Amino acid sequence: MAKLLSCVLGPRLYKIYRERDSERAPSSVPGTPTSVTNPHSSSWDTYYQPRALEKHADSILALASVFWSISYYSSPFAFFYLYRKGYLSLSKVVPFSHYAGTLLLLLAGVACLRGIGRWTNPQYRQFITILEATHRNHSAENKRQLANYNFDFRSWPVDFHWEEPSSRKESRGGPSRWGVALLRPEPLHRGTADTFLNRVKKLPCQITSYLVAHTLGRRMLYPGSVYLLQKALMPVLLQGQARLVEECHGRRAKLLACDGNEIDTMFVDRRGTAEPQGQKLVICCEGNAGFYEVGCVSTPLEAGYSVLGWNHPGFAGSTGVPFPQNEANAMDVVVQFAIHRLGFQPQDIILYAWSIGGFTATWAAMSYPDISAVILDASFDDLVPLALKVMPDSWRGLVTRTVRQHLNLNNAEQLCRYQGPVLLIRRTRDEIITTTVPEDIMSNRGNDLLLKLLQHRYPRVMAEEGLRVVRQWLEASSQLEEASIYSRWEVEEDWCLSVLRSYQAEHGPEFPWSVGEDMSADGRRQLALFLAQKHLNNFEATHCTPLPAQNFQMPWHL
Repeated sequence: MAKLLSCVLGPRLYKIYRERDSERAPSSVPGTPTSVTNPHSSSWDTYYQPRALEKHADSILALASVFWSISYYSSPFAFFYLYRKGYLSLSKVVPFSHYAGTLLLLLAGVACLRGIGRWTNPQYRQFITILEATHRNHSAENKRQLANYNFDFRSWPVDFHWEEPSSRKESRGGPSRWGVALLRPEPLHRGTADTFLNRVKKLPCQITSYLVAHTLGRRMLYPGSVYLLQKALMPVLLQGQARLVEECHGRRAKLLACDGNEIDTMFVDRRGTAEPQGQKLVICCEGNAGFYEVGCVSTPLEAGYSVLGWNHPGFAGSTGVPFPQNEANAMDVVVQFAIHRLGFQPQDIILYAWSIGGFTATWAAMSYPDISAVILDASFDDLVPLALKVMPDSWRGLVTRTVRQHLNLNNAEQLCRYQGPVLLIRRTRDEIITTTVPEDIMSNRGNDLLLKLLQHRYPRVMAEEGLRVVRQWLEASSQLEEASIYSRWEVEEDWCLSVLRSYQAEHGPEFPWSVGEDMSADGRRQLALFLAQKHLNNFEATHCTPLPAQNFQMPWHL
């Protein structure tokens, strides 16, 4: 009876990964049938085949889940309609509650039938036995056996806790349960007295901003967190996860962040290969509709690096919602996991981000200054200009206030706090992070990210002359035009390198540098162009085109 109850309440099983016959080991979990552990099939993996009763009951419950999601998103309109029609009176609500209760009882009965179907399936009984054993005892053997199954990630046991590193328990400066530290935006109106009356006046605007951010804003900014989209992508995500596990020998893990969110991760270890880049770990930060199963992890994987992918809060197996604080909390536990559990030193970790993933990558670079390098692909400097692009001009004040207070993705500000090597990849036909049209390359916010970084690190070089010539170089629409501008100013790379190395040897590597202070305007132009070319690579593609492995290069450093 206990096993039947476990089958009723157990998670949905999607796929069973099978090892080759020569690599199989007998099960160490008591009560696991040997005939099920070693099936006669020689294939490495199989989709789980539910019995007819489980299959049909699961379909009904899945359909009910979709209807519930649709009802949730349309509930404000439905309540307004019912109110106008007078259906919210007590005489109408009571019969409706009876219908709803009956429907819930029917769905509970369907769930019990599904459990009976699972109970009659030896594959599911074996799975639930291993899952229960792993929850009781987190031994390496139990985890190895559980890794052969792909199931609802909510039931996966936690592999790493944010407080697990001993340094976190002893230090008072680490993250609290409220979250890690973020850079806070400056007040919109400086010098205004923060009196009680002013707070009361601001309250309606603050409430409106909160409602916009937590309803429309968050879903527009992170469409991958919408349940219906995830449901539609489920077959693709399962296929991508199978590829990572089967072909790349990936290891899945659940991390518990300081805010209680559970973060879904996948680690591919290349340290045992002959390729030297396998000793480096690339932590990948996905876009606003990206998942590690089908996202940018493929680029460093093809290049031979060890890779750690993770999903945003609210994406696929990760719980929570993707607000900036939750994003930073998730990134913090991912980096801690890489250092304290996977055994990589910060000097061997590279942060690679695509699009909106630049926020978490720049936060990690700012918070972990010993990180080896940062690569930002198709990323931007600040969210406000991009948000204003897609919203009515009359909403400018509301949009700016909402972003600054609740969705403040200040990538450039965070990146300027990092002292290490940085490479920016600009898509020349990017249709997402341009503020006008894709053909207008100067409206690409990647340009502003580069300019802010160079102006912070080399303020004397990026004075009037240097800034002007870099803008000309950024405006070039082809490699031929870029080379023409570069040669027009007769940039001597050896001279630029010698100037920078001499300054570094005399003053140290810490930014900002005062190099160029006593230099001619021509010299500043040369240095500005040289530095711009070293920090930005163009990729002739649109925003969502996968980056080829040959374009995945380490950033320049002296």
